[in-house]
Amino acid sequence: QVQLVESGGGLVQPGGSLRLSCAASGSIFSINAMGWYRQAPGKQRELVATITSGGTSTYADSVKGRFTISRDNAKNTVYLQMNSLKPEDTAVYYCNAHVIAMGFHFDMGYWGKGTLVTVSS
Repeated sequence: QVQLVESGGGLVQPGGSLRLSCAASGSIFSINAMGWYRQAPGKQRELVATITSGGTSTYADSVKGRFTISRDNAKNTVYLQMNSLKPEDTAVYYCNAHVIAMGFHFDMGYWGKGTLVTVSS
């Protein structure tokens, strides 16, 4: 069993910053890609950023230059540094990880339960 737990969400004013963390735990052999997605009220879940085990990252156009994804492979943790936040960044942010569990030879996708980010004055 693999669990992903996000933390770091909250209320922030426009222009402010937040750092999200997501720690994976359980019967983990290795983790391939990790990423962050978000879902705003009334909208579909969308990709925010991803990062490979080697550190290659990709971003949605809407967050390029403002958000930075990083990971600590030793801690099985992925981070999302969010700067210059805008009201339209308000959403529940979900962590995703492609994990090879102990005893398996292929990865499976796991999701955290999400953390709410609210950008408002």
